[in-house]
Amino acid sequence: MLRRDPQNPTGLLALANEYGKAGRHEDEAGVLRRYLAAHEDEGNAYARLGRVLAMLGRREEAREVLREGVERARRHGHQEMAGEMLELLRELG
Repeated sequence: MLRRDPQNPTGLLALANEYGKAGRHEDEAGVLRRYLAAHEDEGNAYARLGRVLAMLGRREEAREVLREGVERARRHGHQEMAGEMLELLRELG
């Protein structure tokens, strides 16, 4: 799928999932960033990337991503998703 279309959103998210399952979290974060650079997201990929970055100890990056994700989620009417990311932000301090 990504061979034909390297920016295919389904392919990128699937690849990120596979990297995550394999414990390749740096790669997972890179693919999620690639996805976000190419596609309008309503918040879910921001939450995923924020969690991965926090797990990798990259807390400030995680905070930045989660703040952007909250804005995107709110813009698209996803208040529950925004609330989940706000909770993650509180946990990160």
